[in-house]
Amino acid sequence: MGQHVGYLQLLRENRNFRRLFLANEISFIGDWFTVIALFILAGEATDGSPLAIAGVMASRSFSLALVTPFSGMLADRYSRRGLMIVANVLSFLVLVAVLWWGLLESLPSVYALAVVIVAARAMHDPAEYAYLPNICNDDELLTANALASGGWSVALGLGAAFGGFTISVYGIETALWIDTLTFLAAALILYSLPSGGPDISEREPGTPRVVLGEMVAGWKHILATPPIRRVVFAKGLWASGGGAQVFLLIIISMEVGFGDVAAGIGVLFMARGFGSGFGPIAGRPLMENMTLRPYLLGIAIAVCGALYIGVSMVAWGAAMLALVFFSHAASGLNWVLSTTLLQERTTDEWRGRVAGTDHFGITLMMGLSAAAGGWILENELMGMRELIALTGLVQIILGLGWIVLISGEEKRMLEIQTPI
Repeated sequence: MGQHVGYLQLLRENRNFRRLFLANEISFIGDWFTVIALFILAGEATDGSPLAIAGVMASRSFSLALVTPFSGMLADRYSRRGLMIVANVLSFLVLVAVLWWGLLESLPSVYALAVVIVAARAMHDPAEYAYLPNICNDDELLTANALASGGWSVALGLGAAFGGFTISVYGIETALWIDTLTFLAAALILYSLPSGGPDISEREPGTPRVVLGEMVAGWKHILATPPIRRVVFAKGLWASGGGAQVFLLIIISMEVGFGDVAAGIGVLFMARGFGSGFGPIAGRPLMENMTLRPYLLGIAIAVCGALYIGVSMVAWGAAMLALVFFSHAASGLNWVLSTTLLQERTTDEWRGRVAGTDHFGITLMMGLSAAAGGWILENELMGMRELIALTGLVQIILGLGWIVLISGEEKRMLEIQTPI
């Protein structure tokens, strides 16, 4: 595993990672002001229709799935720092335009904003994923991914809490204006970073034929490389139930309230966010255990599912919040370990396209899962608690399937040091 690098040590000694971390924290916190606002606007436009609310999440997920294979190719061809800056600036301009002209008057306009904002995010995420190994050495990478995931999770928790409070007290428009400022601040910080990216001096010009060819080549590379293919597949396994689970947190919050809908979403998403951050940081010894590591992705998925079955059985209160916290701690551990494995197993020239395909798989599954959950509740095919239990059962089956069918191959990949 190499030399152990501590969390504070990395933040203290790696100036570029510290600035990237700060920029992401600012932008991510603002993101959740907008996400909560979109869920509430969709509910208000349809008298709380589960399918309409699921549509916000599905539109976000499907937009990511459609754009990330293309944006992943861009991260292998252009400045990764530049792509992250452009993503934040585009988000700033779109949100300002929407607020200036008052374009959030209907459900289609809510979906349209969700799609456009997430399309910009789709440009950012593969670039960041591929950029991290450019500014961190091999010994720092697991720590950097754990901190990045923990930072996203803390931002989710803080953004959900403060976003919910801001919307409750000052209204949706104020929350959205705050988000515009976070996009601008993040872009300014990112500007101070080095460019980052592979050597493209011998590549052909980016004609449509070449661009399509590079995207197809990325898919072929993943399919032809079993150690990478297995990890991409593992992320999709969690999302098969996880998309519906995240959507169901919104529906639970509408039922529980914790004061009002915005506050309810804030509290539940805070538990989700802080849990997602706690898991990889507290679980680092598990991720570094070479005996356990081949089985850990499957174990984490199954644990996440088992805890959501617990959510379906308890009263909406403190016990539920604890179960949500620890379930997403397991999913956060799964995310960090799988992300680190992909980065370790992929050379720099392929990292953007591998990231794009990875994001395609997980966001497509999350969108389908959320849409299916919304459709089931809308048509009263199943009660909310039964649906929550079903999502957990799906994850348990898939997690155990990973352990039985795939972990043996992972066991032979222990302590991979050389990218494939």
